[in-house]
Amino acid sequence: MMGPEFQAGERVGVVTTQPLDRVLDYKAPEGGCFLGDFVEVPLGPRKVMGVVWGPGQGGFEASKLRSVSRVLDAPPMREEMRAFLTRAARYTLTPLSAMLRLATRAPGLADPPSMRTIYRLGQGAPDRMTPARRRVLETLEQYGGLSFTLRELAEQAGVSPSVVKGLAKFGAVSEEAAPRDVPFPRLDPLMAGVELSAAQAAASAQLRADCASGDYGTTLLKGVTGSGKTEVYLEAVAETLKQGRQALVLLPEIALTAEFLTRVEARFGARPAEWHSGVTMTERRRTWKMVAENGAQMVIGARSALFLPFQDLGLIVVDEEHDTSYKQEDGVLYNARDMAVLRAAMCSAQVVLASATPSLESWANADAGKYKRLDLASRFGPARMPKMTALDMRDEKLPSGRWISKAMQEAVKARIARGEQSLFFLNRRGYAPITLCRACGFQVGCDNCDARMVEHRFLKRLMCHQCGETKPLPEVCPSCEVEGRMAAVGPGVERLAEEVAELFPEARLAVLSSDLFGSARALKAKVEEIAEGAADLIIGTQMVAKGHNFPLLTLVGVIDADLGLQGSDLRAAERTFQLMRQVAGRAGRKEIPGEAMLQTYQPEHPVIRAILGGDEEAFWAAEAEERRATGAPPYGRMAGVVLSSTEAQEAFDLGAEMARRIAPLEAVGAQVFGPAPAPIARIRGRHRVRLLVKAPKGAPLQDAVRKWLAQFRTKGAQRITVDIDPQSFY
Repeated sequence: MMGPEFQAGERVGVVTTQPLDRVLDYKAPEGGCFLGDFVEVPLGPRKVMGVVWGPGQGGFEASKLRSVSRVLDAPPMREEMRAFLTRAARYTLTPLSAMLRLATRAPGLADPPSMRTIYRLGQGAPDRMTPARRRVLETLEQYGGLSFTLRELAEQAGVSPSVVKGLAKFGAVSEEAAPRDVPFPRLDPLMAGVELSAAQAAASAQLRADCASGDYGTTLLKGVTGSGKTEVYLEAVAETLKQGRQALVLLPEIALTAEFLTRVEARFGARPAEWHSGVTMTERRRTWKMVAENGAQMVIGARSALFLPFQDLGLIVVDEEHDTSYKQEDGVLYNARDMAVLRAAMCSAQVVLASATPSLESWANADAGKYKRLDLASRFGPARMPKMTALDMRDEKLPSGRWISKAMQEAVKARIARGEQSLFFLNRRGYAPITLCRACGFQVGCDNCDARMVEHRFLKRLMCHQCGETKPLPEVCPSCEVEGRMAAVGPGVERLAEEVAELFPEARLAVLSSDLFGSARALKAKVEEIAEGAADLIIGTQMVAKGHNFPLLTLVGVIDADLGLQGSDLRAAERTFQLMRQVAGRAGRKEIPGEAMLQTYQPEHPVIRAILGGDEEAFWAAEAEERRATGAPPYGRMAGVVLSSTEAQEAFDLGAEMARRIAPLEAVGAQVFGPAPAPIARIRGRHRVRLLVKAPKGAPLQDAVRKWLAQFRTKGAQRITVDIDPQSFY
């Protein structure tokens, strides 16, 4: 329902998308406005977008107020959405305006409904093919039938609009007039799904009952890789659609969407709406508008889809809920998994957290009875869990610059001979993690960050994985000026690819690393090719652990299983356990049994033993006990505070002052550790200092941090960033 109407000239409070942490007063426009209306308002010399948040705040002359310029042609923001943004802002200590920006990230929201010319792939062929024409057609193929405006298509293909127009004359590109925003095809929840196993049927019956209740609830759906979790939660989607409510499925990796969309279309007879970086701006605007008008029953999206203006959201599925990509690490720092639970609680929706290796937070919530838990203990159909083997690298005598053990080489050769696929997993992008001078030991670092630059041989450049800065490979050492002694040290996926190509010259090789793909769509296309058998050997980084299904893959070889166990990260053991189990789960998804081989120098390490033994509950219980004993999350609260400045001393001085004046934190039993240089002490030329706030589980941490920070004023280039429930500590 729309809120009370404000009459023309009446004082209204508006939250704008500009970086101002307060509600601004304006006069209602001619014709008045409603609570939640999207409006355009004057701010200084500009006109900006905002939302009517309530009555005006008052406190100054009404005669000085400026009027709302106009009410935008968009459905008003619902009360539930305004409450969600307010709560999320309060929880993450983020200005409300920044939260509103997340909720309005679609182009042209201020434009009235109209017709526009759209371009799609046509049936005809041009009289002759040029490189520019080919780029246009490849772009349209790559985006799988999505529509473009003329400008969008030309920019995406890197051509002039006249090239597109020329192709339209031959019918190679279809040019048609269409309404700007049309509803998505209706999904049919009554269509028959795939036949479920007894375990799947029991789990889906429980989820269907929960969705039919119309109440809030969160369920942890834990199932071994390949157990059919997707089929189970799609039954929950079916029930939600049957109730006339909307469903949102969050995926951690855009490359997963192609296979998932195919499964949804097979289950419901049509494709749902998409919301992620691989969607055109035209489609993004359409999705935003249709979600608000109930013209989109289901959305498949990245974490930011949580901030879409759903009219009646009944279900949120967070697939691979343990994945670290659900935590946004820049701009607004939020965890999509936690925000999904908050949003669902505010609109009486169900949440399904699906994973083979849940986060310790979700495991603990299920253990404490806050979440329901459903388990799928075996793989669907004839598939079986892969055999897990540790290869003790202490016994190996590998030549310098070689990383693949003899036992793994033999296992791979056997797979190639049988026409099966093998995957080499390495938790490092690039060619090698360090480039150093063998004459003086100098290591090439980034000019803007305190990070070593990584060689990317395919790009013929060094790259900083913190800020993205690149520079050519130096032939002469920048320090001692000796020529020809620069060398790459340690393995990266590109260096491993060279070794694999030498060891298995006849095999077709594919490298899956996010650095090597110019667009999310290109990455998605490559994953589809591999799934269809276009490669014998795959080399991949973390992204291959994220739910991809390669039917022919029967061997996974982890090159350096110990890598994640190094360092002081609170979640090092948990993440290594999750990653190794997820990667191993890529093997043996069909009838052919799979095997996972882990190369390790620490075969006796508790995490490696837990991975091999498969006793996941024992691992989680031990990890939980360790965290409980130290008061670490999820049995305690944490906030990370990063101070940055262009001058190192400025950041340290502010940190020292903050560490002295901690009375508001002490009042709730919190401790402060630091200041200390951040593990990466300089990024993009800014020096970084960390403080860590640790508090008991029930402490009102946000209020205490807010009062603590209110004592300090930043000056000049100083910045303070607060991360509630930090996931990374760099």
